[in-house]
Amino acid sequence: MSIQLGFTEADLRDAAGPASFSRGEDYAGAVSGLDIGDGTIRATVPGGETYRVELVVAGRPGVAGACDCPYGADGHFCKHCVAVGLAALRQTVSAAPEPSAVAVPAPRPAVARPDREDLLAPWLESLDRDALLALLAEESAADPDLRDRLLLRAEVARADRTAVRDRVKRLLDAGALARGGYVDPEEAIAYARDVTQAVTVLRGLIAAGRAAEAVDGARWALWRLGEVYELAGGAEDLWDLSPPVRDLVAVHLRACRAARPDPEPTARWLVGHLLGPVGEVTGADPVDYRDVLGPVGLTRALDLATEAWRREPGGKAKRLREQLLRAQGDVDALIAAYATELAPNGATHLRIARELDEAGRAGDALEWAERGLRAAGGRHDVDHDLVEWTCARYVRAGRLDDALTVRRGLFRVQGSLQSYRSLRSAARACGCWEDEREAALQLLRALASRGGVVPGLGHPARTLVDVLLDEGEVDAAWEAAAGHADDRQLLTLADRMRDHRPADALGVYLRLLEPLKQSTGDQAYNEVTRLLRSIRACHERLGTAEEFSHRLSALRAEFKRRPKLMKLLDENGL
Repeated sequence: MSIQLGFTEADLRDAAGPASFSRGEDYAGAVSGLDIGDGTIRATVPGGETYRVELVVAGRPGVAGACDCPYGADGHFCKHCVAVGLAALRQTVSAAPEPSAVAVPAPRPAVARPDREDLLAPWLESLDRDALLALLAEESAADPDLRDRLLLRAEVARADRTAVRDRVKRLLDAGALARGGYVDPEEAIAYARDVTQAVTVLRGLIAAGRAAEAVDGARWALWRLGEVYELAGGAEDLWDLSPPVRDLVAVHLRACRAARPDPEPTARWLVGHLLGPVGEVTGADPVDYRDVLGPVGLTRALDLATEAWRREPGGKAKRLREQLLRAQGDVDALIAAYATELAPNGATHLRIARELDEAGRAGDALEWAERGLRAAGGRHDVDHDLVEWTCARYVRAGRLDDALTVRRGLFRVQGSLQSYRSLRSAARACGCWEDEREAALQLLRALASRGGVVPGLGHPARTLVDVLLDEGEVDAAWEAAAGHADDRQLLTLADRMRDHRPADALGVYLRLLEPLKQSTGDQAYNEVTRLLRSIRACHERLGTAEEFSHRLSALRAEFKRRPKLMKLLDENGL
């Protein structure tokens, strides 16, 4: 099945890198709302918040992804993308997809191939010293960038500590990068290359067995970059720096694992860094530092974060404290931290429910979700994911009536097409849709009779039109649309009733055509052509084809100086 998706676990690892892939594996079981469509896969994944993920099968074997988490927003293939990819692969293995959720066609040949990394390591190990040296010489001669990186590592291996530190300092000297808060884009790109070189220097130190120096160098570099970000007046002007800065954090973590620095000073540095100007940009996660900090370091870091949070509740300190509690594995303390500031729409209750669910405490998780729904009460902005999560748990437990109760309550406070569809699905599962349907339509008609926009419910009259169209009741939708429907709905209505109410449909098409006569451009011309084809179909149904010919001739005469439109009309036989 994974072949049908067009990517494998190896592709996810290549896209994300080993660190994000490993963290994504931990999140795969928390993916919800998985939707495998034609070329795309969508889902949500819990994190600091609930993040929305979309994966797209690339034009070559592989996968691209987008996520609205801070790391993904910078264009990285984050752990949430990995989690969705793994969940999709596991679903296609465990069960064949429904016809409405066909797996993405595979762009790659359906031929099994060994993973390239699995081939590379054994082959390199099979070469003797002379063959490896010859291979490096050949590849570095063909690739100037590789040669430069190798030369830099050679220099680092031979240089003393002072020389290496000076090299990193020269690379990270901001110079005239920012003037009055403005960052020149070309200078930012050049500076990003310098940061990448600094990363290479630090990697060279680790390879040379000088990991402790790499730890100090990475911390100094990150401190210097904090100054650069403040000088530039904000990280948004330095987006080119995000990838190399994250590489710098990865080097620091790698060096710490090799050098094993004192946990308490490391904890102080980590908290200071994460609360500093580049803390959020670097994507550093205290969970990754658990093995470096150990119980003593984690406790010290938590104490420092708690002190900062008490001085200034909320913001970075609050998030860091929560991350450290998660790193410690203290679920009850983490829940207590979340509970100090419960969002009125139930979003925080859902975060707590997910933490408990992940800890294997499903009963407590559902209880918190239900508390969230009660707390949200009649709010129209009740958290959508909370509703979906709770209803999914009810259905899984066979509590269909409880799911219906939630859906019914949501429809009454939102009155949207989507909440109507969800109510319909839940009521059909309970075998009582006819009664629910009548009550739902009565509510919408009562709200629509007030006219205009209803606070929290939008435009009920237009929602009624959409609902009736969704139910296939075109004539009832046409009656409800009078004086209320927008142009989108009128066009849909005209298309749906063109065959059995051609006169009414014709009136809509002619009305929509008028404002388009004042517009130019490809989009407007395409819409004019589409409307004229529909107008012609109505006249043919009414037996007034000659009237359409006169109308079309007049329009062509009016717009004869628009060659693009004339060509488009010719191509469509108009």
